[in-house]
Amino acid sequence: MPAARLHLVRHGEVHNPARVLYGRLPGYGLSADGRRMARQAAEYVTSLERPVSTLICSPLQRAKESAEPFAEMFGLEPVIDERVIEPTNVFEGKRMAIALVNPWNWRHLRKPALPSWGEPYADVVGRMNSAMTHAWDAADAGDVVIVSHQLPIWITHLAVAALPLRHDPRERRCALSSVTSFEMVDKKWTEIAYAEPASTAGAVDVGAV
Repeated sequence: MPAARLHLVRHGEVHNPARVLYGRLPGYGLSADGRRMARQAAEYVTSLERPVSTLICSPLQRAKESAEPFAEMFGLEPVIDERVIEPTNVFEGKRMAIALVNPWNWRHLRKPALPSWGEPYADVVGRMNSAMTHAWDAADAGDVVIVSHQLPIWITHLAVAALPLRHDPRERRCALSSVTSFEMVDKKWTEIAYAEPASTAGAVDVGAV
């Protein structure tokens, strides 16, 4: 039988002293606070007192590390799924405040609805929906936890809510180690809850695409 509920969990704070947009770059793991945040997210899902049968995560280091407390608490082996990875972005490795004042980079901003600086939003929606639906159908009952990234989670929220995919990244409702929960109703995703169980005061969150 399919899953009962699916939780999209964002990773915790990343160790990013240079405050660059890290995107898919290797070597960006969780900070000490990020590991605490990830554990608080896992504790929140545990507090729901719902069985979790499937644990999936992005292949990036910060997502795999954020999946560790879920693996520990639910006794599951995380499954890597490339479909829930961070989108590509031409500004990877750059500090955005500096990059955006360089006229050479303005060409990447010509079509914000696409967006022209990275992977098209529609493609992100497609791969996230594919991963979510596959996990839902393959689950042995229970809930599914997918540890992913801010943009894929937020763009999924917009698509499920039938809202325009174009948006201001500064206005995303997807905090570090937040949990956005969905159910499949009549073969359509329905968002049923959003929670921010982790304390993020003072956190550095400048590396998301």
